[in-house]
Amino acid sequence: MTIEERRARDRSARRRLITTAARSIAESEGWEAVTTRRLSTEIEYSQPVIYKHFASLDDIADAVALEGFEELFEALHEARVTAASGDALSAVAHRYAAFATDAPAVYDAMFSRTSRLHFGSGSASSLSPAPSSAFAELRAAVEPHAGDADVEMLTEVLWASLHGLVELQRGARLRPDHQEARILLLVDRIVPNRLLAKPGPVSGYQES
Repeated sequence: MTIEERRARDRSARRRLITTAARSIAESEGWEAVTTRRLSTEIEYSQPVIYKHFASLDDIADAVALEGFEELFEALHEARVTAASGDALSAVAHRYAAFATDAPAVYDAMFSRTSRLHFGSGSASSLSPAPSSAFAELRAAVEPHAGDADVEMLTEVLWASLHGLVELQRGARLRPDHQEARILLLVDRIVPNRLLAKPGPVSGYQES
């Protein structure tokens, strides 16, 4: 390993330590508790060292968001490829909701906080790779059932609707024991052709 490779590895490790600490604080106390002083105390780095790796707290939150998109991609991919035949779309939708519930601070960094990450703006090249990959997994689950419909549009509407459901659920605005049924209803309404591929209820997701 060259000196430059070792330095790059060390920089990556320090950045990861900073983002891991930020995630831990945000998940337990909220993003307002994440400050450079608090991070400095948690990881025993001076504040100048932190600023050497991240120009601002917003940069740290954006790095956490990118980590979240990578994790979301992996979760959705696993759900899609391991689902029973005909169940992939429902499995992906439920896994998306579970991700938002299990990692609320990361989800906030991805979607709720002001961000300088680039999302859709009319060109696939304008997308950050991690958000694009997560969207691609949703699209891959929708596409087999889209028929002649616009796959991108269906995927965008499904994504936006799932986001709305999980945000309302997290805010205790919806009945807590009906989320699985709501997600299944959403999937069946947005992509009705899914029912043609597999009639009847989806196994593995039953209302509690």
